[in-house]
Amino acid sequence: MKTSPFRAVFNRRSTAMEKYLLAIIIGYIVIVALKNPLFFSVETLFDMLRSGSGVMILAIGVLIVLVSGGIDVSFTAIAVVSGYTSVKLMLALGIDNILFAFMVSIVVGCLLGAINALIIYRFNLPTLIVTLGTASAYHGLMATVLGTKSFPTGAMPQSLVNFGSTDLIVINSDTGRYGLTVFLPIVIAVLVLTWFILYRTMLGRQVFAVGSNEESASRLGINIFRTKLFVYAYSGALSGLMGIIYFSELKYVNPVSLVGTELMIIAAVVIGGAKLTGGEGTILGTILGIVVVQLFQSTLVFLGLGSSWNDLFFGAVLLISLGVMYYRQRIQDRKNLVFATA
Repeated sequence: MKTSPFRAVFNRRSTAMEKYLLAIIIGYIVIVALKNPLFFSVETLFDMLRSGSGVMILAIGVLIVLVSGGIDVSFTAIAVVSGYTSVKLMLALGIDNILFAFMVSIVVGCLLGAINALIIYRFNLPTLIVTLGTASAYHGLMATVLGTKSFPTGAMPQSLVNFGSTDLIVINSDTGRYGLTVFLPIVIAVLVLTWFILYRTMLGRQVFAVGSNEESASRLGINIFRTKLFVYAYSGALSGLMGIIYFSELKYVNPVSLVGTELMIIAAVVIGGAKLTGGEGTILGTILGIVVVQLFQSTLVFLGLGSSWNDLFFGAVLLISLGVMYYRQRIQDRKNLVFATA
């Protein structure tokens, strides 16, 4: 019985990289805990969940783009532009409503992502070049039309400040008051929705097929433009969602922040097993990749190390992960008698 092309692509997921990352995470946590027992605290957990929520949402958008065979470096610019546009519109119209803020930001992000897809498909340009250009263009357009004025807590819409201060669970102890961020359900909803789209729908299988081999996918009857339009619009919508979460968390609207962190997020997704050549990637791997980033950023203080060590540790994990990933790929290719040609 023959396996359909869709199912063949869909079933090419591996958990080897996820096990490798899990081992790194557990080993690192043990080292930090032995060095400083204060690491095991509710405060540390809640702080990591709060600081990692927005990054996780962006990483999911990066994952779906990588799976489709593209590389998007405009998502941080889209997040800032979408969130800032929403805040400016709220202040101009006098609408102080968090749902309105999310709606505007997500719609703007979706439109900007769709523009990326249109340019990539229409002119058949490399995704990295297109999104590198649009990132500057979007940010420059925002600066020209809306300006780059920052808004401190007192000048922000109150609904954003209240949303960023809302906790699902509050724990009072002798050492202070700790709250579980309201961002967590949003992150879980995004993870579940993306998992369902990628692994339980025909559209998700088409995304994997296009990323694996675009020409073969086209011959199978897949609408390449529609698939790419969904991928980049969805990534843009997630960026818009993150824009509001980011400003709410900071309680400070700064339209020049966040941009410049995209390479770290892309690297975290790649560490999680997503291939830069497309066609492979998992939700769990992405989660573990972001956990590695958050651990290095949040726990070096417990080891008595400076922030500069973060780049060293993360770079080492990235190099080792890529080495393991592509070594396993070469071994698999040899077993299947697949040889690259020069």
